[in-house]
Amino acid sequence: MMVPAALLLLGALVAVVAPRLLARADWPDREPVVALWVWQCVVASVLLCCVLSMTLSAAAAWMAVRAQVFGVAPHSVVDAYALGTGGTYAATTAVTLACGGVWTAAMLLREVVRARSRRRRRRAELLVRAPLLPGEEPGSDRLVVLEGERPDAWWLPGAAPQLVITTAALRRLKGRRLDAVLAHEQGHAQARHDWLLHCSGALAGGFPQVPVFAAFRDEMHRLVELAADDMASRRFGRLTTALALVELNEDRGVFGPCPTPQADVPQRVHRLLAPRDRLTAARRLRLTATAALVPAVPVLVAFVPGLRALR
Repeated sequence: MMVPAALLLLGALVAVVAPRLLARADWPDREPVVALWVWQCVVASVLLCCVLSMTLSAAAAWMAVRAQVFGVAPHSVVDAYALGTGGTYAATTAVTLACGGVWTAAMLLREVVRARSRRRRRRAELLVRAPLLPGEEPGSDRLVVLEGERPDAWWLPGAAPQLVITTAALRRLKGRRLDAVLAHEQGHAQARHDWLLHCSGALAGGFPQVPVFAAFRDEMHRLVELAADDMASRRFGRLTTALALVELNEDRGVFGPCPTPQADVPQRVHRLLAPRDRLTAARRLRLTATAALVPAVPVLVAFVPGLRALR
């Protein structure tokens, strides 16, 4: 029964150490796409530790589960895990982790249901503000222009995604700056950033006492914007993208002394105007490969006793 405990300790170690290392690193803002991947691998590793620990604990507590998990394994492999020594601890651990898994699934389902409800509500509001013309079908237009006094643009995800922009934004943004805003929103849609936000929000909402999930949610909200900024700047230039951000948000008070919900916009503008050098391709590859190995560590820990027994 040492392996389930080791997996839980490993998950706790990753949950504590990885966010601190990422917070101290200077490269996530320079490579937001790589940072998104690293964060996903870290959270996947933590969840995988819990799943494997739950499976092995359940196998130690109940013969029916053991028969399913180790049904075709040699006796030497089963003996290597010392499954008969867990007792009440194994059952308690398995039930606790199973409840956590059910709760995670429930939170994710709640997040998806809420997101769909918000989309339906926003689409209904969209139809009121921009009624369909004769012969048009709902969702047939990928670009919708709304009459509005505030410059704004957003991507409405769903089965028929739509890009919405207000007339005030069209009046204020001209030429390449308008194209940069549209490219930013299209970047969100192409990378399916909405799913990252849903998953991170579900974990943070379901387990508010777990700091790694709260950090995961906050970083997802920040990094997806940086990644979309980079996608727009690669096509239309950093200066053009920065000016588009300023023109789109200057009436919202985000550049004033008082904090606002979009307080990260000035930081994004500064990042675009004073860019730091990107990491080399070799270092990006090393970071990506190293992050991919992080979820493999729990699997290796879980299989080590069995592999040793087969030698």
